[in-house]
Amino acid sequence: MKFSIITPSYNQAQFIRETINSVLSQKGDFELEYIIIDGASNDGTVEILDEFQDKAVIISEPDSGQSEAINKGFRMATGDIIAWLNSDDLYLGNTLQNVYQYFLQNPEKKWLYGKCHIINTRGDIVRKWITGYKNLRQKRFHLRKLLRENFISQPAVFFRKELLETVGGVDGTLDFTMDYDLWIRMSKISTPGYLDAYLAKFRRHDVSKSETSYTRQFEEQFDVMKKYSNSGYDAFIHSLLNFRTIYTYKLLNLFKQK
Repeated sequence: MKFSIITPSYNQAQFIRETINSVLSQKGDFELEYIIIDGASNDGTVEILDEFQDKAVIISEPDSGQSEAINKGFRMATGDIIAWLNSDDLYLGNTLQNVYQYFLQNPEKKWLYGKCHIINTRGDIVRKWITGYKNLRQKRFHLRKLLRENFISQPAVFFRKELLETVGGVDGTLDFTMDYDLWIRMSKISTPGYLDAYLAKFRRHDVSKSETSYTRQFEEQFDVMKKYSNSGYDAFIHSLLNFRTIYTYKLLNLFKQK
């Protein structure tokens, strides 16, 4: 079994070395192809990437943003199992081996998701109560539940190449919720497996998109949901949960909870 991991990158010199090492340090009974798609960073990222030229496929050239970079990586991927890890996020030490064993033992499953920590700039685990809530929500998957709330953490998702080829890549018109859109399209074809283990760490920091533009993010997420459901009840529940989440973030930022 071969993994293809794609990292889209732009001006993440502060974090990208740690991200790269979290991928390249993976050990187990699998092959690893690592593809880094950088959007012509100008903050020192390219100099860091040069250190890994012999260990990863690295492309650094202008692009239109994260979605284009992800799709470019998808097209280059030759692995059986594919995932993307953003340039400020991390894998845990045994992630790929755990995923390998799951797919080996569950050949009928075309994709899976697992648990994901939230970390701050220093790498400390934070907002454990948010993680706990998502862990409870994601134990039993149902498409209707996903339409009402995105409880899947993007860094902890892996899928078979055949499924990706069936649904296509991420929607290049989306700025924030290309992952949510992809989960819904995948779910319409194949019910995901759930791996009850921590697979990744999602980093929140002051300049991340999810931190600076979360209101726009949830507005876009609502628009994505409406593409796939004409249920007024689904729309009501989704908007209600979005409202709760947006104002939770506002309160956290107000009291400077990191």
